[in-house]
Amino acid sequence: MIVLGLTGSIGMGKSTAANMLRAMGVPVHDSDATVHALFAGDRAMRDAIAARFAGVVADDGVDRQALGAAVFGNGAARRDLEAIVHPRVRAAADAFLRLHRRQRTPLVVLDIPLLYETGGEDRVDGVIVVSAPAALQRRRVMARPGMDADRFAGILASQTPDREKRQRADFVVETGLGKAYTFRRLKRIVMAIRTAAQPGRPGIQ
Repeated sequence: MIVLGLTGSIGMGKSTAANMLRAMGVPVHDSDATVHALFAGDRAMRDAIAARFAGVVADDGVDRQALGAAVFGNGAARRDLEAIVHPRVRAAADAFLRLHRRQRTPLVVLDIPLLYETGGEDRVDGVIVVSAPAALQRRRVMARPGMDADRFAGILASQTPDREKRQRADFVVETGLGKAYTFRRLKRIVMAIRTAAQPGRPGIQ
């Protein structure tokens, strides 16, 4: 089984790319969706977050806005949160991989927003980075509810720069040229990898 990592900076179109891969029949594990589920359903994790960050946990789960405010611009707080959340997300991804190995799925994708920031490239056979021009990225992000220039700048500062991601990637997918172009590019990548995975073929390039 070939495992690809899918990543990209905020506003680069990663969620759209992940949905396109699913439409091609590629199983995708969504780290963000896993975090949402854990915030709502993992009592032990909620208790750990409540013990570290006062006032961010309610009966129905974690208040993501309050938690975001608690860690924004605070490196130590962010690292404490990551120490609580990341091991659980990784465990969920590992369970996803075990399932698909048992099912002999030829290709799966781990959608990991902070793949390079967390050393996640060591867990995958190749990395797809989605990218777009900075002006388009900014326009996309600033249209999100609750976003402002300071918050956007803080998020960018916490992420590996897009230029570095592109340099380190095995595949770069431009998302600023229209969804049809993005879909075709992803489809070519998937077809090439599926072909390379056939017996007697060389590994992915």
